Order: sequence, then C-alpha cells, then structure tokens
Amino acid sequence: MVSVIMNGHNAEEYLQEAIDSVLNQTYVNFEVVFFDNCSTDSTKKIVESYSDSRIKYFYSSDFLVLGDARNQAIKHSKGDLIAFLDCDDLWLPRKLELQVPLFDNKKIGIVISDTIFFDHIKDRSQLFKSVKPPTGKVFRELILNYCISLETAVVRKSALDSMDHWFDPEFNMIEEYDLFLRMAYDWELGFVDSVLAKWRMHDSSWTWSKSALFPKERKLMLDKFKRTMPNFTEDNYYDELRMLQRSIDWDIARIHWKQGERGKARKLIAIYKYDRFKWFILWLFAWMPYFVFNTMSKILGKVNP
Repeated sequence: MVSVIMNGHNAEEYLQEAIDSVLNQTYVNFEVVFFDNCSTDSTKKIVESYSDSRIKYFYSSDFLVLGDARNQAIKHSKGDLIAFLDCDDLWLPRKLELQVPLFDNKKIGIVISDTIFFDHIKDRSQLFKSVKPPTGKVFRELILNYCISLETAVVRKSALDSMDHWFDPEFNMIEEYDLFLRMAYDWELGFVDSVLAKWRMHDSSWTWSKSALFPKERKLMLDKFKRTMPNFTEDNYYDELRMLQRSIDWDIARIHWKQGERGKARKLIAIYKYDRFKWFILWLFAWMPYFVFNTMSKILGKVNP
C-alpha cells in the first residue's frame, strides 16, 4: 500500500483540488494521511466532507515546523511506500500506477517523475522537458544539480527507516532537499519519463516569500553532511563541495546586492571570479546597482551560475 502524506496549515484555497487528484488515481491501493497543522480555516471541514475511508485525518493543536509536521504524518502511515503531495499541488491520474512498479528493484529507494510548474493563468514550464535526470546511485550528481520536486516523489518506507532521522526539523525551506540527498547517498533513484504531477506557483508559497532562508539552510545542511557522512570529504567530493559552496555564496551575494551592499556581494563573488568567464562578468556587474544586472538577466535569459 502507498501512504499519501498531505500536510496542511490553513490550506482551504486549493485543498479540494489536491485531494480530488489523489482520489482520481488509477492505482487504488493507498491511504491519505492528512496532518492538519493547527489550521483555523475550513481545512478540517473540507477533509471531513469526503466519505472515502482511505482518508485519515489528524489534527495538531500546536503549530509545528514543516519538517516535524511531515514526520508526524509519516508516523501515522501504514504503507510500504510513502508519497507526498502538498495541498496546493496536483497529481495526474496515472501517477502511482506508473511509479509503484519501479520498486520491484529492491535497490531503488526513491522514484520521481516529470512535473509541470503552473500558476493561476497557465502551465509555465516542464521540469525535464529537454534534460532528463540521472538515475541509479546519483548522490554525487544531485549535489551538483538537485532536481527532485516533492510532489513527484515516492519513497520506500524501509529506506526512510534505515536512516537515523527523517525530515530535519531544523530546516524550514529545504527539509525535503536534505532528506532526499541523504536517501540518495545509500539508495538508487528511479525515474518515470512522464508528466505525472503539477507544482503550483503562487506568491504565498514559502518558496517565494521566504527565499532568503535557502542559502542559510543549505550551508547548515552542508555542514551536517560533513559531520555525519564519513566519506563526504574534500578528498572524495572536492568539485561537488566547491560548486555547492559557490552556489550558496551566490545566493547570499544576490541578497546583499539587492540590499545595496555591493561590497559584500563583490567579496563573495570575487572568490570565484577566475573559475569561469561568467563569474568574472558577474563580479564586474556587482560594481553596479542590482537593477542593472536584473534587467540584463531578463533580456538575456536567466543567469544562474
């Protein structure tokens, strides 16, 4: 059985659409574990309006950080496989039908699929339209180019149980990023080359409203990996560690730059200005106000070193 983990806090706006997308699955051997994280809107009323016995509702009277809330939901699950769907995202009908068979390979701990990013107007982009993700033992590749979107992921429960912790409550923004990287350290990744989910883009999403937390939490994650993974050293992962640190520093530099602290931004970028010609150009740009760089990025396309 698949346990579908849904966590919600005041999730009424898109909730019915999300639940319907699960109940419309062609694969029917699942339960929905809905963990209501101290909602004060009509979230509970919407969930309990369904008469389907596969939906299990749990309420927390205390507000929990998202990682802890996800862990609490998993504790209530009974499935051999765990899937995730946030209340503003959607599944397509054949998602579980196409992903579950890949777990016949006992080395696979995670199975993902392609997904569409959409907003209130239209579909905006497809995650793997041109470049497909790596499969198999891909920890090293995911460090360089993390590409797992939560609403696509199905994981083996025994793989979760093989780790000393699930979602890390220390993280508010990257709890799934940290989890899936740790899983990929020991388990293989499988991929279904079909669009099986949709990820909703909206301003109230923490992805947009709290984006400044990303580099801070990624730095904490990197430090944790160095402490807890015995082979995660500069000798074994020099290129990956440098590129990850460079990406973190770039995010921090952009925050300083937007705030008018060009000196702080240049200091961070200068460390890498001879790595690639693009970084030298970014360092030169950092002498100018951020809006100049932002304008050029929109003209030339997304600049993402």
